[in-house]
Amino acid sequence: MNRLQTWSDKDAPPPQDTAALLETFETLSRVPTPFADACAMFAPLHYESTYAYPLIVWLHGPEGNERQLKRIMPLVSMRNYVGAAPRGTARAASHHHAFDWRQSEEDIALAEQRVLDAIAWARNRFHLASQRVFLAGPGTGGTMALRIALENPHVFAGACSIGGPLPRGGRPLKRLQDVRRLALLLATSRDSTHYPVAHVARDLRLLHTAGMGVMVRQYPCGDELTTCMLSDLDRWIMDHISATAAICRDAVRKPD
Repeated sequence: MNRLQTWSDKDAPPPQDTAALLETFETLSRVPTPFADACAMFAPLHYESTYAYPLIVWLHGPEGNERQLKRIMPLVSMRNYVGAAPRGTARAASHHHAFDWRQSEEDIALAEQRVLDAIAWARNRFHLASQRVFLAGPGTGGTMALRIALENPHVFAGACSIGGPLPRGGRPLKRLQDVRRLALLLATSRDSTHYPVAHVARDLRLLHTAGMGVMVRQYPCGDELTTCMLSDLDRWIMDHISATAAICRDAVRKPD
């Protein structure tokens, strides 16, 4: 399991074999948009306009920014997804280009709007499968991903938090009947200080009591983002897509 970075994205080099893909990313990042300075976009390798791609909306970790996407997506998949990454709502104290996701009422509303804007921008540029939009992120980005997906279950197929706990406050499960259809992945670390095992168990009890399905993966590391986590994110999404497609096929074949 290769360590990629901690929750911040400082100084983590991209894979050496993705130069062409990153050149595409740089081009897309310069496309004028209503919020071009606060969102990044990722185009899959050999993009086919006739295929409806799943979309991953990536919420960067604390002390990171939207450009974390250019290192993350090639390690998830170079071909399977379109990627979009809005910038965090609060400037971090560490340096000028670092941002974070806070759980205040104002920050939640702004984060939700930035995510929805990112989806709209991606939809305008790419052929997307509207029922296959996934939110994911590490640390505070993961917590915000869960929050926004639970608030908007009609928009997202699922959400993944890597080392970020279930959000507290603001009744995140208030739409309980609707959110039970969401696919959830909690990627946790055995030695995490930000999301220790006891807190993971607490969140799992709450989700199971609410009747929600959730997959949990635990990794032998601390508060790190690893290549194995990102590979598992890809497999989890593709497994969900395959299972959903099989259910749809069975429904079509079922006699009246």
